[in-house]
Amino acid sequence: MYQSKREFWCIFFVFSFISLQASQPGGLKFHGSEQPINQRTSYNVFGNKTAEFADYYAIEFKLSLYPTTEFGYILRIKNKESNRIYNLFYDGQGDRLTFKFNEEGKNNLIVANLNREKLLNMHWFKMKILFDQKGDSIKLTINDQTYSVGNEKLPETYYPVILFGKSDHIIDVPSFAIRDLSIGNQEKYFFPLNESKGNAVHDASGNTFGEVSNPEWLVNDAYHWRYKTSFKSQSVAGANYNPEKKVLYYYNRDTLYIYDVRSGETTFKIFDQQCPVNLTLGMNFIDAKKNKLYSYETYYAPPKDTYEGPTIASLDLETFQWTAENYEQLPSPLHHHGSYFNSATNQFTLFGGFGKMRYSKDFFTYDISTKTWDTLSGFTGDFLSPRYFSSVGYLKKTNSIYIFGGMGNDSGEQTVGRKYYYDLYKIDLNTKNVTKLWEIPWEQDNMVPVRGMVILDDSCFYTLCYPEHFSESLLKLYRFSLKDGQYDILGDSIPIHSDKITTNANLYYDSTLNNLFAVVQEFDNDISSDLKVYSLAFPPLTVEELATYSKDKTSYAAFVILLSFSLAIGIGYLIYRKKKTGTASPEDTSKQEYVPNAKAEVAMRANAIYLFGEFTVRDRNNKNITYMFSAQLKQIFCLILQYTTTEGGIASQRLSNILWPDKAADKVKNSRGVTINHLRKALSELDGIELVYDKGYFKIEQSDAFYCDYERCMFIISTNDIEKHRDELIEILSRGKFLQLSDHPLYDSLKEELEKKLEPVLLLEMEKSFNAELYPTTIVFAEAISNIDPLNDTALTFQIKAMQRLKMTDEARIRYQTFIIEYKKIMGTDYPHPYKNIIG
Repeated sequence: MYQSKREFWCIFFVFSFISLQASQPGGLKFHGSEQPINQRTSYNVFGNKTAEFADYYAIEFKLSLYPTTEFGYILRIKNKESNRIYNLFYDGQGDRLTFKFNEEGKNNLIVANLNREKLLNMHWFKMKILFDQKGDSIKLTINDQTYSVGNEKLPETYYPVILFGKSDHIIDVPSFAIRDLSIGNQEKYFFPLNESKGNAVHDASGNTFGEVSNPEWLVNDAYHWRYKTSFKSQSVAGANYNPEKKVLYYYNRDTLYIYDVRSGETTFKIFDQQCPVNLTLGMNFIDAKKNKLYSYETYYAPPKDTYEGPTIASLDLETFQWTAENYEQLPSPLHHHGSYFNSATNQFTLFGGFGKMRYSKDFFTYDISTKTWDTLSGFTGDFLSPRYFSSVGYLKKTNSIYIFGGMGNDSGEQTVGRKYYYDLYKIDLNTKNVTKLWEIPWEQDNMVPVRGMVILDDSCFYTLCYPEHFSESLLKLYRFSLKDGQYDILGDSIPIHSDKITTNANLYYDSTLNNLFAVVQEFDNDISSDLKVYSLAFPPLTVEELATYSKDKTSYAAFVILLSFSLAIGIGYLIYRKKKTGTASPEDTSKQEYVPNAKAEVAMRANAIYLFGEFTVRDRNNKNITYMFSAQLKQIFCLILQYTTTEGGIASQRLSNILWPDKAADKVKNSRGVTINHLRKALSELDGIELVYDKGYFKIEQSDAFYCDYERCMFIISTNDIEKHRDELIEILSRGKFLQLSDHPLYDSLKEELEKKLEPVLLLEMEKSFNAELYPTTIVFAEAISNIDPLNDTALTFQIKAMQRLKMTDEARIRYQTFIIEYKKIMGTDYPHPYKNIIG
């Protein structure tokens, strides 16, 4: 049994942390020959450390290939005790992928030719190189296929130097990624490669090993939507994603654009004959098995209602020839209907939609074998109201349709008015029974989902949602529980201009690439449109989950120490406070104003933006609207706020030069305008703050209704009476490090400016509080100084002495041990001052 509650919770948190790390995405991507030489990635696994293996050892990892470069060296293996070097070379130029294992500068030892499409579609596959020193052989295993070479005269003991990517004079590097790297025999070094920033690499226990230059940490791709490409058409166009071919199609009546999501290459095909369907909405679906795209229109509005051409046509994606399939019209245009295609039955089904001033609740099914439409009927069970803007998905396991949300009303008449739905229905296609699974209350802005629902099992589904009633809006990814509707917001946001009813977005999932793709089609005038494509690694992360990867890595032992330390501080203070409350006279209460590490007790204000700790925004109703601030919106807000505080504003040209240094002037103007509009939209949710443009300068104007902890902190430390505002300063500092999850270089000057002014004030106040016997306050000031300078031993000394005064002897020792671990990790040498000298 655990000896204390604190011990139990420490162990609980550690195992929760281990479980989280094991289930989340990660990996290290290498920039190859597509980049300049000095920007290519290099990774020295052991760095200055020496590993030693007797009898045998293996290098195992998962590999992902990116066909943006066609050949190069993946890794090199040296031996500190000899001049022999082995390397692994990749050649993707032919119809097959070739891996060559060589003794560098001498001869080729192994050649492995593998199926190109199979490996590229797997995204991650296993690689293993086994050095059998006893058997004097080397084995190369790629995706369960093993190749070997013997008589290599391997040394009895190996001291490997393992280098991935660019190294020494070897500069030909392909674009690839690795994860789950392990090296060893019975005893292994394991590197998850799940860092989110920096050049240091850590093993599974958090110890620093080796170093990587020019890394791209893939865990960030599970939170930040990555812009991939865009297209534009002057005529009505449609788009869809084919997971079998790993390509996105964007087409109008004349041309088909084909975007390969793996290589990033776009090709196009001009049709020999126009698409026979007269495109008005550009709706379509894909039969991936038959490699066909079906373009359809449900209805031709007057005067097109006399149009005698087809309403459905298929495009053979091998020959690029169109074939008319059906001429029948449905009763209405059905804007923003939901749909899905069942390849097992060859049936395409759509639900709901809006047209002719009515909301629909009908199910229409098109059979591609018989080329006929049919209306599904005979449903029993719960009432499903007419609606549009619903998200529809099909789950083969239950043979059921799932319908989420939308807008409409019970009557279907537009004139009655509409309501937003936040409910989920299940339609069992075996029994035709309709079951309302749940309806949840909604306290955010009214939102609608996109058509595409990603539903992988019977536990949850994913969809994009956005407030379509704003011209400049933001798409957010939601994960809803099928059981009760509980949801998480995942990833950052995607901008969408939603003025036209034809504007739409969709969500696709590729199971082999482990990627979500968002496709946003914005119409200018219901005819011309822009299409933007974004990707997100799967499974996606919440902002809280991403934060676990952003924190500094330490050993699990140190992790337990830190958890114990935090808990001990809180427990120690509660004991201290209880004693003081029971014994202090009224004039002593000034010594009890502060609770260290009690961040949860700090009340959040409405109309507030917090920069200490996690970037957080609260609107006029005190709702958390941080999700509206994408990474770029955070950057531009902080930049304008900084220049407003120091120079009264920032010139538009200077803003452009900082944020878009490599863009052409015309594109910068457009990007700046769109971003500024998004920021104004987000800030409009708060009272007392406004982004204005005056005489060529952007600046933030505020009134007393608005609160920003950064500005209050700057004001407090500029006064000569810190004691008067001590409670508020402590409240600000208790949220955590300034912009703690924001490591973009753009923030550096803002952080440096604040820390330069804040640190001397904190040092003075720390000493004053200690002399005044306000020991809990001393501890907080010391922690705040450590956030600025982790190796500040003055803060360490006062913190440990304050703990000693509070009878927190064990906690003081834990703090010291944590400090010396960090000191050695950063400085490379032992901390020179023993504990007994500090407590003196």
